[in-house]
Formats: sequence, structure tokens, C-alpha cells
Amino acid sequence: MNPSRKTLLLINPANPYRRGYLLRRESKQVPLGLGIIAAFTPKDWRIIIADENFKTFRYRDADLVGITAVTASVNRGYEIATQYRQRGVPVVMGGIHASMCPDETLQYVDSVVIGEAESIWPQVIADAEAGCLKQIYHGALLHLEKQKIPRHDLYHPLYVWRSIQTSRGCPMDCDFCSVTSFNGGKFRFRPVEEIIEELRAYHGDGRNIFFVDDNIGGITKDHQERAKELFRAIIRSGMKFNWFSQTSLDIADDDEVLRLASSSGCKVLLIGFEAERSEALHSGNKKINLKKGSENYRHIIRRIQKQGIIVLGTFIFAMEADHPEDIIRRARFISNLNVDIVQTSILTPYPGTKLRKRMEESGLLACHNYPFDWQYYNWEDIVIRHPHISSPELARLMEKSWKMIYHPLRRHIKYLKTLSATHDPMLAYWAWRGNWHYRNIVFEKPIHYCDKDREVTI
Repeated sequence: MNPSRKTLLLINPANPYRRGYLLRRESKQVPLGLGIIAAFTPKDWRIIIADENFKTFRYRDADLVGITAVTASVNRGYEIATQYRQRGVPVVMGGIHASMCPDETLQYVDSVVIGEAESIWPQVIADAEAGCLKQIYHGALLHLEKQKIPRHDLYHPLYVWRSIQTSRGCPMDCDFCSVTSFNGGKFRFRPVEEIIEELRAYHGDGRNIFFVDDNIGGITKDHQERAKELFRAIIRSGMKFNWFSQTSLDIADDDEVLRLASSSGCKVLLIGFEAERSEALHSGNKKINLKKGSENYRHIIRRIQKQGIIVLGTFIFAMEADHPEDIIRRARFISNLNVDIVQTSILTPYPGTKLRKRMEESGLLACHNYPFDWQYYNWEDIVIRHPHISSPELARLMEKSWKMIYHPLRRHIKYLKTLSATHDPMLAYWAWRGNWHYRNIVFEKPIHYCDKDREVTI
């Protein structure tokens, strides 16, 4: 090792309060942004990724520290940043939370990168080397042609899914989602041949692929043609792997897209159904779901399953238009739906969303002792004062709903239904494991909420 080389330490902190997604290797997600930053770092720097998805961080020497964090893990990021600043080591933080809350973040770090960091990272490195880091750097929304391949070799070797990005941005602008604020309101696509090049570079290690796009199928005919082009290129390449991604309901409008996705290795598609009531969908700005209608969810799922692909459906409870009776009604709807895997959440107003702005203006934020309370922004705790449901009642109704949705008998029935729909024992087992895992996540800890006097109630 060359002692004159500077060390860049990149850190992926984990929320110590709720660690549900870290309980299984299958649900741990690669810190893709850190691999991208590493690829844009000059070769004369030694780079280390410290990843709390697998191991609790312990202090190690570095010349520059870079931290990325989502809202739920930002407290832990601040704790680690403080250790280095106390020793005079400069700390840079980026990612979606820091981008939405730069003034808060600057209380704990030396520099904040707002937006997509790779566009400005060479300047950050140059300023760090010169000892003149700026407090704020603004990343631009880049075209995705000729992007550097992320440093997959630096990730922890036990990840089950290798994360690959084929597009950025989302025009759907759902009220509870901050993707549009961070990555922009238009899809930006990577050239297909460059995606194939990245897949080839790391193919053969036996890992599945997670295409991390927010909507791999897109929302227009042109988007779907681009998806077909990508799937055909994977098929032509001869590479064999299972893959998983996110999409919207309208992917089922085109049977050819689904056939090509399946032939290229697609096994699971995550789709945001969110709710069955039009009032709830309207409050979340779920335009495509409103257009399709919840009465068609079952038919859409069946069309996807016919191609040998299972559906991981996401659902949100305590939408602004919900009343107490809607919580149990939604649980019954989900329990009877033919979706293979169920992921549930409680409405959470993340920074950068329209939902948060509206709740701030209405005084409906209950857990607002920041930064401490960010740990509760994890989809499983109650951080709002719902306009129609008290927090104690909502907690009680959610526990009842989760017991219904994830009941052992229902999980077994879903296993059999998935097997019948796909004729694939592996996918049926994946569905069973997925529902068992999400059950463990929601019951990992009692639901937390904040009462009117700011006392924490469990």
C-alpha cells in the first residue's frame, strides 16, 4: 500500500431503531450512489466503503469522509460525521435527505452535495485536496450517456442483488414520493449498449439483478419500446440471470413487454397499488391507478403472472382521505387480492414531497423533534396527526390489519395461489418468503407515535 495515497472513506449508515430490511440478505440494498461516487474519484485515492447493512461502523482513519443517507438513517450518519469532525477530518454528505434538508445537514458536516453528486464530485475532490471545501455543492441532472460503471467491486460480497440503474427521474410525481424532487420529472435513459456492458462486466457471479429504476416500463408507448429494446438486448447477449424491478400498472397493457421481460429473466415486479378507494388514490395523486381503477387490479396482476412473473404490491394505510373503517377495509381488500407479495406502509411525509409541504402548512406533523425523530420516518411508525384517525386508534387498527394480511394461513394460501398462477415452485417459495419477511418487518417493534405533549408513546 502506498502510504502517500489519500483515503476516501464512503459510509452507508443504517437506522439502529428499525432494522427490518436488514434482517435478511435478500432485502438489503446496495448503496449504489457510493459505488458511483467511487467511480468518479481519481485513481490516486484509496477508496473504502463502510456499509452498516452488514457491520456496525467502527472508526478508521481517512483523509476525506463521504456519507449518504436516507431520512430514517440520517441520524446515524450525523453521529458518524461528528466522530470525524471532532478529529479534524472533513465530511461531505449527499443523498436524498441531505439534498432536501441542507441547512440541517450542515450543522453536522462540512459540505453538502445537493442532487446528483457525480456531476460535481471531481470539483469536491479537488477542493478537498486544496483544503478549501465549499459548504454547498449543487449537482446537475446529467445526461446518462457514457456514464462510468459503478465500483461494484467495493460493495460487500454478501449482497444477493446487484443493483443496476438504466434510467433516472419520474414524471408521475406522486404526493408522497420525493423521486421527482431529487431526480427530476422526466425519464432520462442510459444507452442500452452501456447497460449491457455493465451487466457483462460483473456477470457470472451468480447474483440476481435489481434494476433500481423507479419505473422500468415507463408510462408512454415510447417508454415501453425502450423497455423492449433493453429486454431484447439482454436476451441477445446470452446472459442468464433473474431480475427484479419497479413499474406501474400500465406495463400490463402490452403483452409483448411482459413476454420480453420474462424471457430476459424478470421474476418479480414491484407495483404501487397503494389503495382501492378512488378518494385515497386521488389524495396521493396516483393518476394511473385512478385511470385503471382498483376493480381492474386483479386482472392486471393475472396478466403479469401469466408470463411467469410475480407481483410485489405496495399499499399505503392512513391516506389523507381515509377514515377508521377504511383501514380494515383495505386490509380485507389486500388479503383477498391475487397479489403475490404484500408490502404495507403507513403514510409518511418525507422531506421534498408535496405531502410534507401540505402537512407542514396544516400543522399535522406529530414527530418533529429533528433530527432525533427522523428515525421514525421508516413507513412502519406514525409520524403525523391524521385528520380523521387518532394515533392510538390508528396504531390499534394497523396491528389488527397486519395480523390479518400476514396470518400464517393467508401466507400459505398465497403460496398455493402463486404456484397455481405461475406453475413455478421457486416463485411460489419467493412469494411465501417475501410475505414472511414483511410480516417480520412490521412486527419487529411496536408502532411508535408522538402524542400532543410530545411524549413518546409505544
